Amino acid sequence: MVSRRGWVLFALMSVLWGIPYLMIKVAVGEVSVPVVVFARTALGAAVLLPLAIRAGNLDVVRRHWRPLLVFTAVEILGPWALLSDAENRLTSSMTGLLIAAVPIVAVALARLTGDGERLGPVRWAGLLVGLAGVGVLAGPHLDGGSGWAIGEVMLVALGYSIAPMIATRRMQDLPSLQMAAFALTIAALAYAAPAAATWPETVPSGRVLFSLVGLGLVCTALAFTLFFELIREVGTSRGMVFTYVNPAIAVVAGIAFLNEPLTGTIIASFVLILGGSVLATATHRSSDRPSADQPQNTPTELAEAAQTQPRHHPSEHDEPAQA
Repeated sequence: MVSRRGWVLFALMSVLWGIPYLMIKVAVGEVSVPVVVFARTALGAAVLLPLAIRAGNLDVVRRHWRPLLVFTAVEILGPWALLSDAENRLTSSMTGLLIAAVPIVAVALARLTGDGERLGPVRWAGLLVGLAGVGVLAGPHLDGGSGWAIGEVMLVALGYSIAPMIATRRMQDLPSLQMAAFALTIAALAYAAPAAATWPETVPSGRVLFSLVGLGLVCTALAFTLFFELIREVGTSRGMVFTYVNPAIAVVAGIAFLNEPLTGTIIASFVLILGGSVLATATHRSSDRPSADQPQNTPTELAEAAQTQPRHHPSEHDEPAQA
């Protein structure tokens, strides 16, 4: 039975990792991609790094610096830049729905690498239905710049699927807080120079500044902290159910605040992708054990925080709709 506190945390996480697409869309309208990524990672690191240092376990971080670098590359460095660039041409709601295919990609990768369970008829049906949903959504936009942007989002989905495999295979004894804090710090340092080189000559508008601050402090730092609490409260499998709500939040936010269209194609793809994700990961819904093909979303942003030493990683994109 989920407690009232658990439901509150569930609702907060559904929103906090459903709105990054809206904020990214607003931000890239006035500032460069490196500035967006740097602002998000630097603000997130500024909050989480002191907490990680205070918590200790720094020797564990040093022992895992190589896989941590790879993890940061496929979870943040590449995906957050690709995602931001793609939203120069795609709507925020469409981007959120495409990222919702992450669980489907993760299941397929786990199967290909021999790390997943045998796929029964239900899970195969989930994979096919989810991929059909991606096709329905992306098909009409494959020409020109939109086609390139869709390819970028699919690379993001691939990165979000590979990152938890690295975390579970190479960094199981690295606590989630330390993993998130140092990954964000590495990414902020990597994007500092490109951000400085493309820094806007004039101060961006208030809505853009609000979006950048929101991405860093709310959708990254606060969201990670609340996610740890959610997992402690209800367990990993129950906690991860919120990832199926994120795409709906992304679509609603885009329609409400950016006047993005709600078309029959979006509705059909939403049903197919989310339905496919649920079916493809159905056998993992009852276990609290983290798995490489478990649904993820993003930070940026997938994680498991156990009572004493969390093992899995949090991310912006820990959701099918994470950014």
